[in-house]
Amino acid sequence: MPIIYEPSGMAREYSPYACNLYIGCSHMCKYCYAPRVLQRSDESYFGVPRPRRDVLSHLAKDLQTKSYKKQILLSFVGDVYCRTADNSRTTRAALELLNQHNAPVAVLSKGGRRMLRDADVFRAFGDRIMIGTTLTFLDADKSTMWESGAALPQERLHVLKELRGMGIKTFASFEPVLEISESLKLIEQTLRDDSVVHYKIGKLNNYKGMDKGHDWQSYLHEVLAMLRPANKQIYVKKCLRDVAPDVELREDEIDPERYIGRVPKLPL
Repeated sequence: MPIIYEPSGMAREYSPYACNLYIGCSHMCKYCYAPRVLQRSDESYFGVPRPRRDVLSHLAKDLQTKSYKKQILLSFVGDVYCRTADNSRTTRAALELLNQHNAPVAVLSKGGRRMLRDADVFRAFGDRIMIGTTLTFLDADKSTMWESGAALPQERLHVLKELRGMGIKTFASFEPVLEISESLKLIEQTLRDDSVVHYKIGKLNNYKGMDKGHDWQSYLHEVLAMLRPANKQIYVKKCLRDVAPDVELREDEIDPERYIGRVPKLPL
């Protein structure tokens, strides 16, 4: 059973390949799409996940069978640095395997300081890795209400800053955007810290109709006004482009693969 796969739809905008090491998650995000996609109840999905059966042996076989030149994301289902039954040991072993086979990798997590346990492995990848987090709220109380098991926002921001200081390429995913003002405050904070290299900008999709109340066009204008002068790498997701059709975007801001894959060395 191949463990590395090619995502489709909106997921494809994040990475050409992906690998899900665990099924389930302890972060308890109210907006999480995974239970619905996997046809599982929240009760059976949210908890402390175990690694997928024989996941490392399947991963090793995939890497021996094919040479991956494009980025592999960990992960779309669950979080490789949530509270896991094996304390994320499978995550570390998978990263070591991927590095041995010279595969480009991205890690997206709300695990906060748990990610720093593997900072030595991240550094071993050199230019072939990006480490990122999802940023939704700067307000800790709002974050706790929506993502009760995830690291608090200041912890996520601090981890990005630490990783950036180690010379590791960092990215931030601004999706879902539950409150526009909170997302803008987070962008301001990352710019002050110079903690993020690549920004993935999306919106809120299909959650109880909440997205209908936002002025997405104004939001995108504000985001670009902040990020462009800072010369940041920007990718605007199609879902946001579709609801802000009058905002003029550069070619590099709508190309999902421009800044991923074999990541170029960036000056600190």
